Amino acid sequence: MLSALERQIFDFLGFQWAPILGNFLHIIVVILGLFGTIQYRPRYIMVYTVWTALWVTWNVFIICFYLEVGGLSK
Repeated sequence: MLSALERQIFDFLGFQWAPILGNFLHIIVVILGLFGTIQYRPRYIMVYTVWTALWVTWNVFIICFYLEVGGLSK
């Protein structure tokens, strides 16, 4: 969550509004995941698990895209 907040601050410095909204959504889902874990709400935990998998996949794709791994620049 700390890295998401840090990224949020840097995104506000530019005109990257889609990442700002994505980070905001990520922070909300992390809070819901923590709430679900503390109160053992299986639905919140499942949403958090799916969201985290999607978030990690997206970030790996972005990293590979910027590093031009596997011909992604074509």
